Amino acid sequence: MAEKQKQRYTILEALEAIQNRSDVEVTDSSDSSCSEYEEEEDTYLLLNRDPVYDQEDETPGPSGTSSTAAPQPSSPPAEASSPLSSEDDEDEEYVPPARKTRRSSASSRYTTCRSQKVSPSPAPAPTPPSQSKKGQQRRRGPSSKQPKQATSGRGDRWCNPEEPDVEPPLPKFQPKHPPGPRIDRTVAWSPLSLFKLFFSSSTIHTIINNTNDNAARRKASGMHFKWSPVTVQNFFIFLAIILYSGMVHVHSRADMWRREWPYNFTFPRSCMTRDTFEAIFWSLHLCDIEEDEENQKKKGTPEYDRLFKIKPLYSQIVTACKSLFQPCREISIDERMVASKARIGFRQFMRDKPTKFGYKLFVLAESSSGYTWNFFVYQGKTANVQGEGLSFTSVMDLMNFTLLGKGYHLYVDNFYTSPALFQQLATNFTSACGTIRQTRIGFPKTQINELPKKAERGDMRWLRKDNLLFVKWKDTKDVTVCSSFHKAYSGDSTRRRVKEDGQWRNKNIPVPDAIRDYNKYMGGVDLSDAMIQYYSVRGKTMKWYKTFFYHFMDIAVVNSYILFKLLAIERGETPMRHKRFREVLMREMVDEAQAAVAAAAPRPTLSTTCMPMYFGQTATDQRRVCVVCKDQGRKVKTPVYCSKCDVALCFTSSRNCFKDYHVGAVKGDPESQIPPATDWVLLKVIKRKWSEPRWTGPFKVVERTSHAVRLQGKGDSWYHWSQCAATDPPIRTLEQIRQGGV
Repeated sequence: MAEKQKQRYTILEALEAIQNRSDVEVTDSSDSSCSEYEEEEDTYLLLNRDPVYDQEDETPGPSGTSSTAAPQPSSPPAEASSPLSSEDDEDEEYVPPARKTRRSSASSRYTTCRSQKVSPSPAPAPTPPSQSKKGQQRRRGPSSKQPKQATSGRGDRWCNPEEPDVEPPLPKFQPKHPPGPRIDRTVAWSPLSLFKLFFSSSTIHTIINNTNDNAARRKASGMHFKWSPVTVQNFFIFLAIILYSGMVHVHSRADMWRREWPYNFTFPRSCMTRDTFEAIFWSLHLCDIEEDEENQKKKGTPEYDRLFKIKPLYSQIVTACKSLFQPCREISIDERMVASKARIGFRQFMRDKPTKFGYKLFVLAESSSGYTWNFFVYQGKTANVQGEGLSFTSVMDLMNFTLLGKGYHLYVDNFYTSPALFQQLATNFTSACGTIRQTRIGFPKTQINELPKKAERGDMRWLRKDNLLFVKWKDTKDVTVCSSFHKAYSGDSTRRRVKEDGQWRNKNIPVPDAIRDYNKYMGGVDLSDAMIQYYSVRGKTMKWYKTFFYHFMDIAVVNSYILFKLLAIERGETPMRHKRFREVLMREMVDEAQAAVAAAAPRPTLSTTCMPMYFGQTATDQRRVCVVCKDQGRKVKTPVYCSKCDVALCFTSSRNCFKDYHVGAVKGDPESQIPPATDWVLLKVIKRKWSEPRWTGPFKVVERTSHAVRLQGKGDSWYHWSQCAATDPPIRTLEQIRQGGV
């Protein structure tokens, strides 16, 4: 016992000798005191208490320090027998908590330190509470450098769903305009009138002028093809045929003009010839020819614009999409792929997309309707991406806060989600939610009470850090979500197929609020892609800008349909289907083109209209033989002729050969009138060696018009109705006659 007291007395002497030296400070590197205080921090952390402030607040003294602090020793070591008992008491109070087995090495070092004599030079030694304030501050250094831990434990550990969470305050939803179509809702909008809002008149005229210039340049270069300048009328027919190709799929575009079964389509052939359509499509050009050549000279320099060929239509479509519609509160951002295998620098490959090769567009769409509100074409890594990277800048470029307003809820996937992005959106009064990668900067790294590896379906953990909520949820695999406006869990559930006892059953499992809303509102861009793919007008082309022309048409038609549907719902009407909308749109394009052609057609003249005229000045001058009477075997002269057909025809009250010649009914024929539904006719043949015309046939009518008919077995020749006469079908066909004889 005496030896033990001697050891304690010896250490006090050493400590007071060290403190009496002004140039010596007690260090705490790798000594037992450091180990003791590390153990104290671990103990307080498990008790959710601060290792510094919880200890000092136990019994505060009058000077603001702990009541366990002892008075400073002022006497030399030889006179330290009186404070020895007090030092023993103080040592009793400063005994650290029970240490774990892994701390045994530190304890042994502490015992060895007490049993050795201390030299005047500074050496590692425990600092008793009898040292000065400077020594106390030095001892508290390691703990004071660490950040304060929240007493609730939610900042440094994952919480269970049963633990309460406070829903963060949400910015008030204040859009720039009332949500919905931003057009006059009292007007009866037709599909074509809505489509013209995206393909404006100025844009169409720009495309027509550039297409005509490109065709002239191609012909000047030596290319031979039939060309007539494009007008607004045949350009709308051109667009209608493109829409028609998205609904009726054929192996080759030329099959739409074939006459043989089963390709006998009436629509494209009746409105525009195949050569005219192909000539317009080959010469289609969106930008100015001279400006395009100037831009090509800048290739390889920072001034070169890779998207210059599509700029006129590209800018018009983006501006129209943003100005004609105000999204509702829930919006989403995602990528869109436009299929293409063209060899161009900004073509992308995305493994996880249904369309793996093509051009990538970043799209902002409304979640409920799928309306494409804003988008831009990704030009590849050569484009200057400044700031925090593509995932950050793409979202900030699409989110036009000036046009949108405040209080929107944005949903993104794990490519975009980051704490830095969500904090930046919060400064613009926009909330965000999305799946997040655990390798993102700012994602919590703590593993305390995290989701176990073999968690059951529906288990979850949550953590709130810097006003952001992080949630881990177990579905078929772990799902991690970050949100700036959701509560952790409010008791909702979802149905899943779960295998229990070897059988699959539908079971309700708990789901966090953030994941519930993410599954509900994230599909805005996917909905828009689906509506485009139903009747996509995309066709084969070797020019990359024509692929974008097709896609811009798809965007314009789908957005027009969404506006048309929302207006019909507001009026209490049942909106038409998407397919029917496209059919009506094509019909209106063709009708407007034909009406414009009729309105712009020149006034009829004598050379273009069948009018009776005199050969001479009077009714007896320059008379000629009537062609109709001549066919009937009579030689009758008449002073009247047709101004367009330039044939002599009788035109009297008793004999109107003028009418018979143009209508097609000839007196003396087997049938004086040709019924519209006649399927078999006789053909009149006239030869000089014959004294009178002869009738041959019968022939089956293959195709008919108001003036002429095409007959089976006569090739592609057309015969006027005046040369035909209706008859009954033959009793026997030609094959039967050949087999059985006459």
